[in-house]
Amino acid sequence: MDDPSSPGGDSTARIVARSSMIDSFRGCGLSGIRIVKEDLRRRITMPKYIRHAMRDSIKRKDPAATATVDCGSNEEPPEAPMVVFVNSRSGGRYGPVLTERLQELMGEEQVFDLSDVKPNEFVEYGLRCLENLASLGNFCAKEIREKIRIVVAGGDGTVGWVLGSLSVLYKEQREPVPPVGIVPLGTGNDLARSFGWGGSFPFAWKSAVKRSLHRASTGLICRLDSWHVVVSMPLGEIVNPPYSLKPTEECTLDQSLPIEGELPEKEHCYEGVFYNYFSIGMDAQVAYGFHHLRNEKPYLAQGPIANKLIYSGYSCTQGWFLTPCISDPSLRGLKNILRMHVKKVNCSDWEQIPVPKSVRAIVALNLHNYGSGRNPWGNLKPGYLEKKGFVEAHADDGLLEIFGLKQGWHASLVMVELISAKHIAQAAAIRLEFRGGEWKDAFMQMDGEPWKQPLNKDFSTFVEIKRVPFQSYMISGE
Repeated sequence: MDDPSSPGGDSTARIVARSSMIDSFRGCGLSGIRIVKEDLRRRITMPKYIRHAMRDSIKRKDPAATATVDCGSNEEPPEAPMVVFVNSRSGGRYGPVLTERLQELMGEEQVFDLSDVKPNEFVEYGLRCLENLASLGNFCAKEIREKIRIVVAGGDGTVGWVLGSLSVLYKEQREPVPPVGIVPLGTGNDLARSFGWGGSFPFAWKSAVKRSLHRASTGLICRLDSWHVVVSMPLGEIVNPPYSLKPTEECTLDQSLPIEGELPEKEHCYEGVFYNYFSIGMDAQVAYGFHHLRNEKPYLAQGPIANKLIYSGYSCTQGWFLTPCISDPSLRGLKNILRMHVKKVNCSDWEQIPVPKSVRAIVALNLHNYGSGRNPWGNLKPGYLEKKGFVEAHADDGLLEIFGLKQGWHASLVMVELISAKHIAQAAAIRLEFRGGEWKDAFMQMDGEPWKQPLNKDFSTFVEIKRVPFQSYMISGE
C-alpha cells in the first residue's frame, strides 16, 4: 500500500469544502478520459481460484476453507486488486442495479451486498483467507493482500462502518490496512466530498461507476483521524442505539479530571467511533425524528433530493425556528444541562469552556464538510486564528473544531455560508457532563446516526471524546 508520508501520498489530507454543483459533475466522471472496460477488469480482478477461496471462507465463516486450494497456482496478481461493499438501502435503493453493474466490471465474488456480508466478516474471514494462502507460499495471494483496496458504495455511516471494521487489523497487528474509496449514495456524503468523490449519486451512473473504480485503483492515499466516544450513564440504557455505539463492560473515563458530586452505584457504558462529527442538541433531535419518520414510511426515501426536502420540512416542526425563551425546556439552550471541558492543542490539562447561553446545538467536527458539503467553521484568516489560539484545520491534525448553532435562522445562515458558526474551541479531547433537571432526554448523533440519550436529575451523564491512536487510510478521488 502507498505510504502516506511518501511523495506518492498526501500526508496532510487537506479538506476543502466544495459546492454541490461541482461535486455532482465530478461525480459523473465527465473528465474526458476514456476507460476501457477490459483494461479496468484486468487491473482490479483477482484470479478465479482466489476469489472462490475468499467467498467460501466468508460463507462458511472458516478461513481454513482455503485448505483445498492449489497453492502452487501462482498466477500474476492484478495491479490494483479491489473489493466493493454496496449498501443496497442507500441512495434511493439504487443498490441492486449498482451491484449488477459492478459485477459486470469485476469478479462477482469481489462485490458484497452489506445485507449479506458484513465488513467485519470480510476482515475476519476474507482477508484472513488471503493471509493463510500467503503463509502457505502463494505469491499471488501475498501480493493481493498487500495491495488490496476497498470501495464503499453508501453514505457516511456505511463508510464509517467499514473503516471501523478495518481498525481491528491494527489491534491484531495484521497490517497493512486497506485504504477506502467511496461511491456516494447517502444524503449528505460529507466524507465523500472531503476526499474528492463528489456529493451525490451521478445521473450518468453507468459510466461513472467505471470511472470511480478506475479512480479508486489509482488514487493517492490520505490519512484520516478517528475519534473514540465513551458514554457513561447512571442506570437505564439507550433504547435502539446506532450501530456505531455499543455497550461495553469497561468505562474508561480519564481519571485526571475529577468528577464533582456523587457517582451512582451502577453505571452503564457505551463506546463507539466517529470520523466526521459528533453533535448534541437540536440538530440531533431533528435528525432523530427524521430517521424515525423515514423508517416508518420508507416510501419517502426516494433519493438524496427527496430526503433533503423532507428533512428541511421536518426541521421546521421541531422548534428549531422558535424562540429559545419558550417555557418548554426542550427549547432552551444547552447551557442549562451541559458542562464542557477540553484539552487544547499541545496541552495535557483539562480546561473548562463556558457554553454560550444562546447555543442550542454543539458540533465537534473533524472535517470541513458538514450538512451536505457546508463549511460551518469557515475559512478563518491567519490573524483571527492567532487571536483565538486556533490552528488551520485538517482531517489528520489530531484536533476537533467545536462550534455552536443558536437556532434555526442562525443555522440556516451558517449552512448557506453567509456567516460562520459560533466558534467555541479546538480540542484534542472533550469531556461533556449532562445533568437532567427538567430535561428527561438529550439528543446526540455521530456521523449522522442519532439517538435519544436519557438523563437523570440526580446523577450526571458523561460523554468523553479522544482521538484513536491510529489513523484510517482514504483513497483520494481527485
